[in-house]
Amino acid sequence: MTVKITEERKRLDDIAAVSRYKEGVNAATIAYASKIFQRSIQPGPILELGPAEGLMTRELVKLNLPVTTVEGAEGFCESLRQNFPHIEVVHALFENFEPSKKYSNIILGHILEHVDNPVDILRRAREWLKDGGRILAAVPNARSLHRQAAVLLGMLKFEEELNETDIHHGHRRVYNPETFRRDFLQAGLKIEMFGGYWLKPLSNSQIERDWSPELLESFMVLGERYPDIAGELYIIARR
Repeated sequence: MTVKITEERKRLDDIAAVSRYKEGVNAATIAYASKIFQRSIQPGPILELGPAEGLMTRELVKLNLPVTTVEGAEGFCESLRQNFPHIEVVHALFENFEPSKKYSNIILGHILEHVDNPVDILRRAREWLKDGGRILAAVPNARSLHRQAAVLLGMLKFEEELNETDIHHGHRRVYNPETFRRDFLQAGLKIEMFGGYWLKPLSNSQIERDWSPELLESFMVLGERYPDIAGELYIIARR
């Protein structure tokens, strides 16, 4: 077990060393996910799993609620402590995290595609919730328009195949709407809301080259109208 923990921490540190989470369209995606989540966040303490550079964290601290983050990459933890000195930053793998309290809100922004056993993580998070608390999660969608187009162009063999960006980020899977809901149900959670955002027709590099911020924002909103083919999926769930 110690060897596995060491290997996983090294994997996370290697990913963090060449992170692209805060670049370009990725940053806009996280910002919009924050807007989605803030519609459902309740008064009370927040637990954010896997904050990376802290783009979501920056929005959460503005809510003036107690925030705890759990991050497996040591470099990210050091940066979080410097940038957000008033929050609790825990350096741990999610599987080894043992909270001393329960939370009203647990944020998993682009986490479940990274972990070895997402149902196990969701079951753990379920036990960390206060009565009436919520889990708020977002993941990339394999059925996104741009991934469907990639299959037609022969760039992907099938929609759930890991592409270069997935591998760079350390993704272990790409969810579709059915598998995303399945993992929550298998973890014993009740889905209050399922949706999507970011109707994404092109690759990040094409969008960053040609689109204005206003055009990008409009396609973020459009994705909420067509969740099954949006670039990102989200779920709000309770115990």
